[in-house]
Amino acid sequence: MGKPRQLREIFIPSIADLLFATVLLTLFFSTSTGLLADGDTGYHIRAGEHILRSGSIPRLDMFSLHTPPLPWTAHEWLSEVLMAAAHHLFGLSGVVACSALLLAGTTSLLFTILRQNHGGILRPVAITLIALLSSQIHWLARPHLFSLLLMVIFHYLIDSWHVGRANRLYLLPPLMLLWVNLHGGYLGGFILAGAYLIGNLAGVPRLHGAQRGARLAKLRQLALAGAACLAVCLVNPYGYAILLFPFRLVLDSYLMDHVNEFLSPDFHGWLPFKYLLLLLIAALALSRKRLEPSELVLVIVFTNMALHSTRYIPLFALVTAPILNGRGDAEAEALKGGLSRFLKERSRRMAELDSRTAGHLWPAAALVAVAAALWLGEPSHAFDEKAKPIAACEFLMRQKIAGNMFNNDEFGDYLIYRCYPRYKVFIDGRLDMYGSERLREYRRVTGFEPGWESVLEKYGVTWMLIPARSGLSRFLLKDRNWGLIYSDPVADIFVRKIPEHRDLLARYRPAPAATGGTPQ
Repeated sequence: MGKPRQLREIFIPSIADLLFATVLLTLFFSTSTGLLADGDTGYHIRAGEHILRSGSIPRLDMFSLHTPPLPWTAHEWLSEVLMAAAHHLFGLSGVVACSALLLAGTTSLLFTILRQNHGGILRPVAITLIALLSSQIHWLARPHLFSLLLMVIFHYLIDSWHVGRANRLYLLPPLMLLWVNLHGGYLGGFILAGAYLIGNLAGVPRLHGAQRGARLAKLRQLALAGAACLAVCLVNPYGYAILLFPFRLVLDSYLMDHVNEFLSPDFHGWLPFKYLLLLLIAALALSRKRLEPSELVLVIVFTNMALHSTRYIPLFALVTAPILNGRGDAEAEALKGGLSRFLKERSRRMAELDSRTAGHLWPAAALVAVAAALWLGEPSHAFDEKAKPIAACEFLMRQKIAGNMFNNDEFGDYLIYRCYPRYKVFIDGRLDMYGSERLREYRRVTGFEPGWESVLEKYGVTWMLIPARSGLSRFLLKDRNWGLIYSDPVADIFVRKIPEHRDLLARYRPAPAATGGTPQ
């Protein structure tokens, strides 16, 4: 009986393995996951290629038309190198596979941590799923996915030290060394450490004698680890400037107020974050177990961040999941009735079965399936031609349009991916580099604000790539100074009626429907 049982334990997946395999396979083999919904993926790939080709980290922008070149802090350089390497080997499918792997690892690790801290299994499963749904709002093939995984690891290591389970704070500095070169979200690691420092310091005045000395000695461990993390942050291509970068970004109120992902969440539509927040509030109100000071700091800080900006919702979900998981044990034990007994018994039996699983056959099989698909080239992932100016860029690559381009900001990243170095963009997703003044100029043009034409003259703009049927497109159709040379359901291309564009204007007349047609 020993051998069949052993084989059964190998072939039955654990919940953590099942989550890993499901997330990985779903994200990779589905063409509608949205991982390539954001064009920023494109410029990250090209930035990584530039680094690999030149052997140096850029300090000046090379993708835009602005002269002299703008100072650029490529703070995600290591992520971009990894994305470029994946793209070189397997194209966009390689980038999608790596992104799916990061998200699968984050999900599986979060559940494993919740499972470790709770005897049953239904509650960790439910909390993992709602955290998963809440964080999907920012599941994009971009460097911030590294921050999601590292936030879970950092939180686990610091909390394990806090509860006395294990002291592995020595792992924080090497992880921070990676993090600071992968993504600007490294600041989240310091927020976690600061919350636990504040929480533990808050209890010191109530302690006396040996207990107080022990608490202070323990706090010194975290303080030293934090100081070491701060020191290794300087090991990056930009030195101490990398520490100022996140603050320069969040303190620019114009950027914060005019960039979609920095805006507060919209609670009117389907937003799983709303239900996670309400569930957390209810659990904290009903639980007999009070929040520890460090947990209270984490809840306050990350709730404020998530309410202030949509992009922080995934961090809120990942940080509050263990706190939510730790509530309600006493209340669950006190519950009576058939349903309660049924759920407890099911949770107990599932936990026993889960603990007997051996090996990681299912995650390994999922990885092999993805690797085989990459090798065979199916499925082939690509940007959505209904959202990105793919056809318009193919048209551009067959031309050589004189002068500088004005482009929609959402198109800029794909333009870099497809058309650099033949064409350089007016603006793209690196709004931290362009700054609020250039964003104001961009919005002045797209909104027909006073002086919009002077912005075009300032930058020598002689042609535009803008969304089809946009207000600007409809206006230019009636402007005698501009001519439409290309139109499709996504993008229109206009050129100024100057001698350099005479041949283009003669060769391509606008389609009869004005927009939504094709060049003639």
